[in-house]
Formats: sequence, structure tokens, C-alpha cells
Amino acid sequence: MTAVDGEAVQPAETDEPGWEVDPDDEWGIAVITTVGRQLKLRREAAGLRAGEFGVAVGYGEDLVYKVEGGKRIPRQEYLDRADEVLGAGGLISAAWEDVKKVRYPRKVRDLARVEAQAVELTAYGTHNLHDLLQTADYMRALFEMRRPAHPRDQVDRLVSARMARKAIFERDPAPELCFVQEEATLRRPLGGRMVLRHQLEHLVELAQMRTVEIQVMPIDRAVHAGMGGEIQVLKFADGTAVGRAEGDFGSRPVAELKHLRIMELRCGIIRAQALSPGESLAFIEQVLGET
Repeated sequence: MTAVDGEAVQPAETDEPGWEVDPDDEWGIAVITTVGRQLKLRREAAGLRAGEFGVAVGYGEDLVYKVEGGKRIPRQEYLDRADEVLGAGGLISAAWEDVKKVRYPRKVRDLARVEAQAVELTAYGTHNLHDLLQTADYMRALFEMRRPAHPRDQVDRLVSARMARKAIFERDPAPELCFVQEEATLRRPLGGRMVLRHQLEHLVELAQMRTVEIQVMPIDRAVHAGMGGEIQVLKFADGTAVGRAEGDFGSRPVAELKHLRIMELRCGIIRAQALSPGESLAFIEQVLGET
């Protein structure tokens, strides 16, 4: 424990003050570089060396240099502590409003932006639960089992980014959300039995929301229109739409009407083949009772 101005300061639990900068995100790099430069100027104006400042904020000297050099995205607590140590009167803390917009990878930000504009979402999932349905523990289990392994701080960043997308459930007016999940995704104990149990409890809660429908595709179906893989279609208030189907159209997002009709046809058949929302809720509760 160190002391600043006579006050005891507990060092940070981790020596990672933030997330790595996406090298392909030009706008994000510009924002973080500007914030880092301002931090350095204020530190030098206060007569503090990087090592002294690091002790004061509870992080290592090397990582102070990384933040100031625009190599790391600072977390909110880092900026708040820097504001306090440098006596910035809230000006450094205010930088969080800009930083938080670039703290997630660009691809995730783009996806969240599209979801935030959608008035309707239909998704069919195969290997694991759809991103928007996942609990934080389930997400973490998925990211931690990736090979090659993600760095620890990258896992934290990815979980935070995915959790932020769940704000779609709180929108007003709320979009219509329909998810069709394979029975296997409800039974596979990714992360362990307790993680699965809490995940199933979360699904029960979501399934009872007025604008959310969750359907289960039983494993015993002899005819299945979704064997080609995952599908997702998002529709917008202006009548446009975008979709992606695993294995089709280069697995890339498409907006062409002829491609969207194919995806919507498959989604319609898949939903007809799956259990109804009411039957699916009862099925999920049954699996929960068995877990």
C-alpha cells in the first residue's frame, strides 16, 4: 500500500490499466492518443515522473507510458484516479465520455450500432446460445475456451463489449426479438453446471418479456431447415434489412432483397419446425429442473 498526500492508496489488483488499442481502428487510435497526450502534459506540469505517478494511481510505470503513448485504452477508474492525483477538477474524468465509445473492438461497436437501430431481429443459433441471450459467466466461458487463447485482459474487454450489447432489451420502444436455439445449446454445460443453471434461469426471465420470443428446436426433429448453419436477420424502421447466413453469400452481411428473401424463408420454416414460444418456455424450465 502506498500513500498520496497522506492518504493510503491500495494498489490496483491488476497491473493492466485498460484494453489494447485495435490497430485497425483509426478513429479509436486518434481518441486514445489525444487522451494519452493530455495525461502526459498534466503529469509533467504537476512535476511528477511516470514512476511517481504510477505509484500514485496504483499502476506500474511501464503501463503509465503505454496509456500516455496511446497504446492502451484507460479504464474509467484509471482516469478518475488520475484526475484526483493531478487535481484536474473533473476534466480528466470527463474524458471517459470519449474513451468509452472506443473501448470495444470496432467490429463489436459496428454490430452494437446496427442492433441499436433494428426494430426486429430474428436469429437461429446452433453451437451455443446467441450473444444477446448469454450471461456474463457464459460469455466468459466461451471466450476462455478459444484456441489460441485470448489474453486475460482481452477476455475482459470482449465480455464487457458483449454485455453492453444487451442494452437492446432496455430500449423503448423495444424491438421485436425472436431467437431459435437448438436443444443441445440448452444442455451443454459450458463453464460448468452452475454457469448453465444461471444461464437457463436468465433465459426463463428473457422469455417472459413482452417483446422477446425464444423457441427451442428439439433434437429429435427428422426434418430441419437450419442444417446449413446460423442465420440472423435484422430489420429497420425505414423498411431496409440486413442478414447473414453461415456458409451462404460468403458468410458476410448482405442487404440484397433476393438474398434476404432466402434467409427469411429459412427462418420462417425453422420457426414453424421449432417448439412454440410457450412450449419452449416450458421446455427450458424442464431442462432447468434437470440441471
